[in-house]
Amino acid sequence: MVELPWDEVNSLFGQEGSCIIEGWVEGTGPEDWQAVLDLVAENGWRCEYSVAEGDPLPLPPVEALFDRPVGTDRARLRVWPHPDVLVIFCALSAAEIDFDVDICQLQGQERLDVLSGFLGAIGRRLRRSVALVSEGAEERSRPLIGFDVGRDRVLVRPNG
Repeated sequence: MVELPWDEVNSLFGQEGSCIIEGWVEGTGPEDWQAVLDLVAENGWRCEYSVAEGDPLPLPPVEALFDRPVGTDRARLRVWPHPDVLVIFCALSAAEIDFDVDICQLQGQERLDVLSGFLGAIGRRLRRSVALVSEGAEERSRPLIGFDVGRDRVLVRPNG
């Protein structure tokens, strides 16, 4: 079953020439970050952990993601839920799970289904809604698409 038809969402992607859309899950804590790490491992998704743009490192305990001195480069976790679909988690704060998706890779129904499945997997695991907005969007209250935990599905413009 197709959750989001490509024809309904392709115009939402690539607004203002950007290939990146931002995603987030609010109201999280270290246990939620750990749940995401567990989800990545359970699904066998390829991943790489690094600090700044350095070489990949072994994934540290989740607490170490946020226990770094001020001014230290942020940690990044690159996850490939599909060989051609990249999601980059940025460990900015334990209180919010932030990630970027390269939508230039999301051309067509098959890859949109991968993204929908990924958003749904995270939302169901955390029991929270997951939203995607255009990169740099000032208004997070108007997501492009997202997983609505109350409806248990990915929707176009889930908050309005």
